[in-house]
Amino acid sequence: MYKPRLLLGLLVLSIFSSAMYADEALLKQKSVQAFIDTMVKEYHFKRDAVTATLEKATFQPKIIESMTKPYEKKSWDIYKNIFLTPKRLHAGINFWKANQKTLLRAQKEYNVPADIIVAIIGVETMYGENMGHYRVLDALTTLAFHYPKRAAFFTKELREYLILCKELQVSPDKYLGSYAGAMGKPQFMPSSYRFYAVDFTGNGKRDLIKEDQDVIGSVANYFHQHGWTPKQSVAQPAEISGTRYKKLSINTRNADYSFKQLLASGIKPLTGVVNHPPRAGLIELNTDKGLEFWLAYPNFYVITRYNTSPQYALVVYLLSQQLRAEWDKLKMDTPHAYA
Repeated sequence: MYKPRLLLGLLVLSIFSSAMYADEALLKQKSVQAFIDTMVKEYHFKRDAVTATLEKATFQPKIIESMTKPYEKKSWDIYKNIFLTPKRLHAGINFWKANQKTLLRAQKEYNVPADIIVAIIGVETMYGENMGHYRVLDALTTLAFHYPKRAAFFTKELREYLILCKELQVSPDKYLGSYAGAMGKPQFMPSSYRFYAVDFTGNGKRDLIKEDQDVIGSVANYFHQHGWTPKQSVAQPAEISGTRYKKLSINTRNADYSFKQLLASGIKPLTGVVNHPPRAGLIELNTDKGLEFWLAYPNFYVITRYNTSPQYALVVYLLSQQLRAEWDKLKMDTPHAYA
């Protein structure tokens, strides 16, 4: 009866030991020394300070495991049911109510609709409820120096993170975030935090952890900077006839085709066409009932600049539509209460 416990204990000890070994060996890696050299020579950090920071980092094996099993690899049926729930919709409406003036201001200044802003924050962290439990320092060092597949990207994000912490005058071992190192209510990566976060409160700080005004303004600015076009459609369900569509590229990162090309390939929208742009891409999703197709317009691909998964972009859009419908209903029922 003790053998299973013994095996479990050995497994835990093995994982712990490998993590400790990775921590001790971290500073001896050539890639780590090269990173330190770069921070000193190009970004004017003190060598002792960077070394001391990296010494605080802890290797997290679970992060590597999470990178190989992201939500976006789930089928569309499972994925959308995770995010399109009454709880998330209700929380989104409450967030909208609490931040009406800020959302209106962001919408006017950046030409990004309030429902998209609210949907992003809801999908990312359930309005701050799930901002991640890994230290950002641990996540980024684990991925920069123990995940070769994405080492270049996460080494860059680690660099941006250390610069960000210096700018914000915060110790790098204090922030918590996702397993990929994303931070705050909108889950900005450090580079996005540095370049797209805005001080929407006017208090001289950019706080994406606690300050909803900064969160709203920063999400709106991110979409504005990535080319959001106001009053244009995002996506529409499509139906396919024949097999000509198979000659087209599917699930790309741009609106690759004209409407004429899509129609000639046997693809047409299932719903009425409202102010659609002249070009679109074709999205294919796996469901329990077979393949599901959508036409994706340029604004759809702006959402994918936040997360490259077509499923992510579509679930943000669908949540935004639910939020908009519910908000418009509230405005109709009590017109003096909501802007």
